Amino acid sequence: MKIREYDYPVSCSLSMRVSKEQIWDLISQAGYLELCHPFCKSNSVEKWSGDKSIDYINYYNNLTFARTFTRWIDGQGYDLLIGKSNDRKSKVLWRINELHPGVSELKITIHPHRIKNCPRFLEPLVYFFYTRIMLKKYLRSVLKGIKWYVLSYRVVKKNQFGSHSWFSK
Repeated sequence: MKIREYDYPVSCSLSMRVSKEQIWDLISQAGYLELCHPFCKSNSVEKWSGDKSIDYINYYNNLTFARTFTRWIDGQGYDLLIGKSNDRKSKVLWRINELHPGVSELKITIHPHRIKNCPRFLEPLVYFFYTRIMLKKYLRSVLKGIKWYVLSYRVVKKNQFGSHSWFSK
């Protein structure tokens, strides 16, 4: 089985009793990850907003990823590439859907880059039994943080929804 860049996407979604606009107001503001991301130490912005926006997320384990926005859809979401500077990037799609008046869903989909230094025949096993599980855990925590913030307007604490071995200390 051949694996190319961006195969095997991982998605998580979470519904919340807020309008689509409330979610968009949060996720479209510069530096918003500092308010709602349970593994984010800082979220510095190089250029904002719209297509070609660039920001950086510094995690609690001091890993820093650049986020380069490739598509900005006002009121609905965006697409971006994320990863270490000068390294492989994963493609990430953020989408907001209105389920009912006053009830919306935020869905995040990651198309992870290929696994470095892994024999190709092992990539599917590593992906399905490790990478996918870890990405789902990460996405659930991020979505819970966004929901927490839009419902309470209280800043999410470090590891509030559990730690993550890739991004927490």
